[in-house]
Amino acid sequence: MKFASIAWALPLFTTVGACATASNEPASLAEAPVAHAKLLAGDATARGEAKVTQAADGLHVFVRAEGLTPGLHAVHLHTTGVCTAPDFASAGGHWNPTGRQHGKDNPQGMHMGDMPNMLAGADGTGEMEYVIPGGLVSSGATPLLDADGAAVVIHAQADDNKTDPAGNAGGRVACGVLTAG
Repeated sequence: MKFASIAWALPLFTTVGACATASNEPASLAEAPVAHAKLLAGDATARGEAKVTQAADGLHVFVRAEGLTPGLHAVHLHTTGVCTAPDFASAGGHWNPTGRQHGKDNPQGMHMGDMPNMLAGADGTGEMEYVIPGGLVSSGATPLLDADGAAVVIHAQADDNKTDPAGNAGGRVACGVLTAG
């Protein structure tokens, strides 16, 4: 399996080798607010899972995917916790409580839901972990899990990290509604 090796100018982006799992999480993460999602394709086949954990430095987002075409895929947090197949347009736009434009390379950006591209290997699997500085799962002025929830979406193509509103990332190929707990 190949892992993404893209480093952004934000506090943390690692591959799975540095990920905590439920069995070895530090106590501070094990008791922190958490949200989970089961990722599904438009035909309802399983495409993986996502986990968001609140920590002192922000939201730790971990995504594990399968059944993707090999190559880079955009992964974003979307503003609405609804994943209606087949196109998942119901998930709305990217989570953007700060009212910015899209992408780390956009001078007006970036959305809080913008994350690095994930590399799917020849076998269609990929994993990524990313920290969203300042994010909160379910409390504060701009929580991820607000009244209409949130979703994790994997796109058909890579994010160009600058084009507003979605980085020319193509269609939505997998979606999962984030739920607390």
